[in-house]
Amino acid sequence: MVYLIGIDIGTSGTKTVLFDETGKVISSSLQEYDIIQKKVGWAEQKPESWWEATKTSLVEVVKKSAINTSEIKGIGLSGQMHGLVLLDENGKVLRDAIIWCDNRTTEVAKEMEEQVGREKLVSITGNVAIPAFTLSKLLWVRKHEPEVYARINKVLLPKDYIRYQLTGEFMTEVSDASGMQMLDIHKREWSDELLEILDIDKVLLAPVVESHAITGYVSSKVAIETGLSETTAVVGGAGDQAAGAIGNGIVATGDVSATIGSSGVVFAYTDEVVTDPEGRIQTFCHAIPNTWHVMGVTQGAGLSLKWYRDTFCKEEKEIAIEKNCDVYEILTDQAREVSTGSEGLIYLPYLMGERTPHMDPYASGVFFGVRASQGKGHMVKAIMEGVGYSLLDCFELIKANNIPITSVKISGGGGKSDVWRQIHADLFDTEVKTINVSEGPALGVAILAGVGTGIYKDEKEACERIIGIKTTQAPISENVAYYKKFYPIYKILYTQLKDTFKEHHDKLSGLNN
Repeated sequence: MVYLIGIDIGTSGTKTVLFDETGKVISSSLQEYDIIQKKVGWAEQKPESWWEATKTSLVEVVKKSAINTSEIKGIGLSGQMHGLVLLDENGKVLRDAIIWCDNRTTEVAKEMEEQVGREKLVSITGNVAIPAFTLSKLLWVRKHEPEVYARINKVLLPKDYIRYQLTGEFMTEVSDASGMQMLDIHKREWSDELLEILDIDKVLLAPVVESHAITGYVSSKVAIETGLSETTAVVGGAGDQAAGAIGNGIVATGDVSATIGSSGVVFAYTDEVVTDPEGRIQTFCHAIPNTWHVMGVTQGAGLSLKWYRDTFCKEEKEIAIEKNCDVYEILTDQAREVSTGSEGLIYLPYLMGERTPHMDPYASGVFFGVRASQGKGHMVKAIMEGVGYSLLDCFELIKANNIPITSVKISGGGGKSDVWRQIHADLFDTEVKTINVSEGPALGVAILAGVGTGIYKDEKEACERIIGIKTTQAPISENVAYYKKFYPIYKILYTQLKDTFKEHHDKLSGLNN
């Protein structure tokens, strides 16, 4: 038997999973860390905390498994996309990483798009200027922290910083690099034209390869620290969305996934580049050679329920400890007792601004229709439904771009909730399925490691061997009818509040400055 490791450097923690070649989980470890928010709309993390979490989790999975580590053939890396990690000439971190949900770069993104031209930017990168993307963050540092910018030797994404720590190699791969907005997604290589327009030296960027390519091997230092073997290969891996898609078997035309993690994503496979000139959905290289994907992203999916849990659920947390269960199970049970529509309570999940379809960093969370008759269960269910509405925005745009949808698989932490799955089946008005494996991005990049080291012929063959359908939930007609009636109200709330969101943000910024 041979083994593979998938490492997922997420927003709330790093999860490392050891699999055998059939996709069975042998051992796993999750190590958590915090987001640093120095100002309203800012979000940063310490790359060093990702590395400490990775080392600790690797030690744990090796110890728990009790296998000979020489049998671990490959490691795949996944992680939160778009983050900006800056290293100096000695490989040291220059500043805390600006992560995906940071909103400080709005004006810089506008300036960049004006300089390049929207049509040219979309033709090269597949997307309009998006503040969340790495390029806008890099340009923000150049404009506001020139002394830091002058010392940059390498610009890396979160998972590629972990690669550097594991192997000593600077490297990235096409799926995650697409989200930096400096890649020509047609050629699957850095865009010399774009970099020249923006006066960015390509030497700052790591070489880019396909996602299953071997990029290095575990260094002797890391082997000593973790118990891994120096013969273990580290492959390119993938951004968390492409990795999760492979881990869900989204590897053929018609395959669509809906993921409820910290953010929420509707992801569709394509055999060709499909772009939306208005930028409401994003286009990237898939982690499978010569394929692409489109996706719509809502910023505050599982993040919304986590915020609610941490802010209002002290009692539920104590009950969960007493019952030795997950507090989310208690919250799901509360929501289960509430009728469809939460008695008119509607939630806008814009805790970190919003991407699809609004591209509005100023949007903020809203509970609308609060009544004295409503309780905690209504709040929980409204959050679930609000996230569902936001993912329906994404789903509808994918259909509008003539991308076929034959199968919808739901995953992420929210996908474990049967209540949340039913809400999505009703909102999408289609069957939603779960699969027999639940490790998402970690499994996806372990599969890529298996392809890169020759264990599997390709990604499709690996998914056929490993992934099967576990549950199917069909839409309930009366719920479908309810949501179709109230979805327009959900949509118009944003329209009516859009200008107020911006005015509110500006006044808050004035107070903070």
